[in-house]
Parts: sequence; C-alpha cells; structure tokens
Amino acid sequence: MRTTLFLLALFFTMLLPAQDVYLHCGAILDTDTGKLLSEKTIVVSENKIKSIQNGYVSGSDVDTVIDLKSKTVLPGLIDMHVHLESEFNPQVYIKRFTNNEADVAFESAVYAKSTLMAGFTTVRDLGGTGVNIALRNAINKGHVPGPRIITSGKALATTGGHADPTNGMKHDLMGDPGPKEGVVNSPDDAKKAVRQRYKNGADVIKITATGGVLSVAKSGHNPQFTLEEIKAITSTAKNYGMSVAAHAHGDEGMKLAILGGVNTIEHGSFMSEETMALMIKHNCYLIPTISAGKQVAEKAKQPGFFPPVVARKALEIGPIHQRTMAKAYKKGVPMGFGTDAGVFPHGTNAIEFGYLLEAGIPVKESLKAATVTNAMLLGMEEEIGKLKAGFFADIIAVEGDPIKDVKVLENVGFVMKNGTVYKQ
Repeated sequence: MRTTLFLLALFFTMLLPAQDVYLHCGAILDTDTGKLLSEKTIVVSENKIKSIQNGYVSGSDVDTVIDLKSKTVLPGLIDMHVHLESEFNPQVYIKRFTNNEADVAFESAVYAKSTLMAGFTTVRDLGGTGVNIALRNAINKGHVPGPRIITSGKALATTGGHADPTNGMKHDLMGDPGPKEGVVNSPDDAKKAVRQRYKNGADVIKITATGGVLSVAKSGHNPQFTLEEIKAITSTAKNYGMSVAAHAHGDEGMKLAILGGVNTIEHGSFMSEETMALMIKHNCYLIPTISAGKQVAEKAKQPGFFPPVVARKALEIGPIHQRTMAKAYKKGVPMGFGTDAGVFPHGTNAIEFGYLLEAGIPVKESLKAATVTNAMLLGMEEEIGKLKAGFFADIIAVEGDPIKDVKVLENVGFVMKNGTVYKQ
C-alpha cells in the first residue's frame, strides 16, 4: 500500500509544471553594446535563462516573481585574477608556518562568499597552495556559497622566482622544490609541472614570467623563465586543454611570455610600446589589476606593513601601473578585467571599474571586458557573460545606471548564480 501511494505521489508530482522565476527588471544591460533596455522580464528555469520578454509578465500560480523594477540588471561579473586562499595583511608571511590546510580552507570559504555577494559570479583563481581546487569542488557540490571558480592550483615559478614557495625562508628550510611543488628550471621540468597541475585538478596554468611585488625576493620585474621553458609550458598546456596566464611586471619577461604563446598577461606594469604592439600582433590579452597596484603602494607607506624588500617594490610599481594601463588602452591592446583580489580585501573587486575609468576606459567597455570578453577568454562565451536565453542564470542588480555612476557597482543588491538567489 505504501509503495502504491508513493508511486501515485511521484506520478502527480511529475505532472505539476516546473517552477520558474520571473525577474521584473527596470532595465537590463546589453553587455555587447553597453545599452540599457528598459522594462524587461527575465524568465529563469532551473539554472538557465529561459527567455527575456518585453514588459512585466508573469507565469502560473506556482511560479515566483521577483521585483527588480527599480534596479539595473546585469549578467554576473567575471574577475580573471583573484587569490581566494588569502587576504593580505602583515601576518601573511608568518601564517605560511602557522596555518594548516584546514585553516586556509575555512578562510577561503569566507572570501569566496564575500566575492559572490559582491556580484562576481565567476572568477579565475591564479595561485594558491591547492586548497583553491578543493574550494572550487566544494562550491560546485553546493557545500559552501561562492563564485564559479576556474583555478590554476599552484602557480609555476623558477628557483628563487616569484611564487617559489620557499622564498624568504632560512636556508635549512629552503630545500630544492621542483615540478611537483611548481618550480621549473628546464623545458622538461616545465612539461612535468604542467602535467602535475593537470593531475592535481587545475583548470588553467599560471606562470610568473617576471619578479613580483609581494614575494620576499629582490627584483619585481626581472625575467624568470627562458623562452624554451615558456614554450614547453604553453605547448603542454594546450595538449591538456588549458590556457596559460603569465604574471608579468617587467617588459623583457612580458616579451618572452608573449612570444612563448601565453594567452594573457597579468598586471603589465612596465610594458613598453613595443610590447604593446606585440600584444596586439599575437592577440594576447592584458588583465590590468590596477586595484592591486594602488593598494600595495598605499600600504607600503605604513611602517612595518611590508618587509623592506617588498615595500620598495610596491612603492616603485604602484605609481606607474595605472599610467601604463591608460597607454595600453589608447594603443589598442586587447583587455580583459581582473583585480588581484586577495592583495586587497575580497568583495571590494568592483573598485577596479573606477580605476579603469580614471585611466580613460569608459565604464561600458570595462563592463564588456568583465562579462563578454572574460567569458570568451575562459572558453565559456556561450554560457556566461550575457543575459541571453540558454545562458546560465548568473544575474545581479544594482541601484541606478552604472554607465553614468560607476560607484553603484560597488553596492550590488541582488545576486543570483546558477538560478539560485544568494542575495536579495
């Protein structure tokens, strides 16, 4: 009898219409054109956008209506450069020795939630200990809230280079890390390191083509890989279906990375006009991260916030970074959108839009970069980055017109990811 009743209940449940969500939008942003389209209804079915209709329409009694008539509605934003495992403060260097993986994991879950609530529904995580891979998996399984993560796992470095995990340690702790730990010193090492990242579950490869700011190492912009090593990385990554992002501040290292076949240059602080032309020729995209340059330069003025070797590099790179981005934009260098969140507080990613505007990049173009362009760079241009039927229901809403007032992007009031409302 119980079995019969259960089967009858299941049968009648299957006959019920699926519940859809109707979003009544005061205006939606066409991310291709930057135009606002007024009075639209977005119909969401499960995790996808089912349709976009003119005016305010409703479905059946079982459907849900969400009133966003006073809001501007956009596709979920995409940040191509974050570090969800940490958030920089003066204790970061010592925490490498005191934090366990579990500590890192719990902190990263907090940062992931902050990022999602800020309207960034997809991010590319470019370097951590490997906890970022577990975080991606936990979010995908619904265990913790957070953005869709495309991750590199551990970034690849050279011995002593930016992202060598033993930089700054005393000699008897340095050891000799190799490809398994993400340290490369030959083309063969490079191939093995890429394959290890694939084995670990990474989605993308990140290399540190030049020195960096926050590593405890002397140079912030010297080249750190040979051309042969970079080519070995990019060709192996291509075989495994992965793109390659190259952290680069110095110009010579950037040139080697571009000629070696990387897909994106991260930061690009000291990029020359010659290298800008090379970026255009090879269709290599620049991810600006002005926010990071601004923030580290400010923090470097606080005594004791950074070790002296780091403070010197931060003060050098900070003032020039935004000017270089302005010049690159005027030259026509293709650009995505990224922030380097983790160098500064997670959840404040949208301050980058204001800095890009200061550099002469119109908001409608930076919004296109943070949606349409980034989706293309991730190979997800038919899934995210637009409000369009068949795309994932990654939808956010803000008060006012972001094209006229960029600051409204820093206060997202509604967040839906994959059809689930996380903030309203």
